Amino acid sequence: MAEITTVPFGPQHPVLPEPIHLDLELKDEKVVRAVPSIGYIHRGLEKLVEKRDFKQFVYVAERVCGICSFGHGWGYTKAVEGLMDIEIPRRASYLRTFWHELSRMHSHLLWFGLAADALGFESLFMNAWRIREIVLDIFEETTGGRVIFSVCKVGGVRRDISDDQRKMILGKLKILRKEIREMGMTFLYDNTIQYRLEGVGVLSMDDAMDLGCVGPMARASGVPLDYRMADDEGAYKELHFRPVTDTAGDCLARVRVRLGELNQSIDIIQAVLENLPDGNIEVPVKGNPPVGEYFTRVEQPRGEAFYYVKGNGTKNLERFRLRTPTNVNIPALVKMLEGCDLADVGNLILTIDPCISCCER
Repeated sequence: MAEITTVPFGPQHPVLPEPIHLDLELKDEKVVRAVPSIGYIHRGLEKLVEKRDFKQFVYVAERVCGICSFGHGWGYTKAVEGLMDIEIPRRASYLRTFWHELSRMHSHLLWFGLAADALGFESLFMNAWRIREIVLDIFEETTGGRVIFSVCKVGGVRRDISDDQRKMILGKLKILRKEIREMGMTFLYDNTIQYRLEGVGVLSMDDAMDLGCVGPMARASGVPLDYRMADDEGAYKELHFRPVTDTAGDCLARVRVRLGELNQSIDIIQAVLENLPDGNIEVPVKGNPPVGEYFTRVEQPRGEAFYYVKGNGTKNLERFRLRTPTNVNIPALVKMLEGCDLADVGNLILTIDPCISCCER
């Protein structure tokens, strides 16, 4: 009978871009059990809400994570606006939706590059990140930043886009659509990628629901869960689209879902720019947040995130709390790792698109 061996995996590893540690209990080359451990980069950002006033803290919130920075800034400002009963202008809502979908494309293209690198496809990795540069160029043109943007503020947004910029972006969307289609052909039909991903890390719909999965992880298992469908989520309520889902529940299904979401984001951005309303981009914000609490949600690229704020009547909030998608997708990762080959561990960790800096606020 084979002996069970415990092997430490991470937080630094050649195919692991995130500082997560796993104790893998192995029987030969099979994983019997995986015990995750995080906490290597904890920064205490939530505590800073007591030291920075509610307008300043948006800069801290968006630095929870670089890739999800806009969504974190939006989630925080959305929670404070709910607490203070502030309704932002319609144009500001459309602009937030525009930048948030760009962030989704930024995040997914970065993930595709990391996934290709883990599979040994250096040229595919570089191509995915080359396409991502087009998205970052649009960010730089419209916000001045490429990773941290600082355009969300309590009461609206800080920047507007001109009609010339709008036309330029619509032209770049056509290029992005073509490039993503060509990249997707390799991910979906290359024999080596199919061999490494198809049938690997299967997560059933029941398990996805029982373990509380969100984002592409849940949708790849057939769970049509997407908070963008909610009535309070930016301009999404005025757009018509459905969640991208798959039923296979394996690693290849997660690739298909993220590819579908890239194309869907292009459709949403195009609709936003073609129907961008006129008007102001912010409203005046007077006074301090009242005594009370409020929570809201945002559909981040990795899934649904929760944002909670508690006011005490002063300019500094008493509490800010964030629950990120990676927090709730780690139990599903542990489930998928049971019984997998040791060689597939890196790919399975990547398949949840982990963001450990989001986990450790």
